[in-house]
Amino acid sequence: MNNLPETQFHLMDNNLVEKIFWGRCVVQHATAAYYYSPSSGMQRLIHLFKYKQRPDLAVYMGKKVGAMLLQSKWIYEIDAVVPVPMHARKQRKRGYNQAALLAEGISTIIKKPVLNNFLQKCVTTSTQTRKDRTGRWENVSNVFQAAATAKGKHVLLVDDVLTTGATTEACCHALQQAGAHVSVCCLAYAWS
Repeated sequence: MNNLPETQFHLMDNNLVEKIFWGRCVVQHATAAYYYSPSSGMQRLIHLFKYKQRPDLAVYMGKKVGAMLLQSKWIYEIDAVVPVPMHARKQRKRGYNQAALLAEGISTIIKKPVLNNFLQKCVTTSTQTRKDRTGRWENVSNVFQAAATAKGKHVLLVDDVLTTGATTEACCHALQQAGAHVSVCCLAYAWS
């Protein structure tokens, strides 16, 4: 876990993750801690905590990400940490939401509360893993809803892997419609 390729995006303005959202939605800051590629150590690690009942790894990696975020100037603007939600049925099946565990680890380090029910996934959707960019967006548009108490808060939206950004964008739109300001942090960025 010590040889994972770090991006250092949290220290860069206009980094590759921020550029994903240009023209799509307004994010205050965006970062991913590590690069993700098929058959990489990061892929194996994420597979362990998502599918092999290793939630402890997600919390551990969240703490590592939190330590990285403390190096950035903007993290101190954040009011709360909000994980990308899973539909309740899928979460019951898995037993946990890996994004919530990452958020928990980050929260421990940056000392901001996790708001687990701040954002809800109201519709169950099929997996994103085999969809193209358009298919991913169609799969997640209008499926998230934010709490009315979001107004005026600057939240850090947390997820595991950022690929096309469709899920993250849909979450950002829901949070912004409720009046929140959004920054984004993903554990890994899938680059090609």
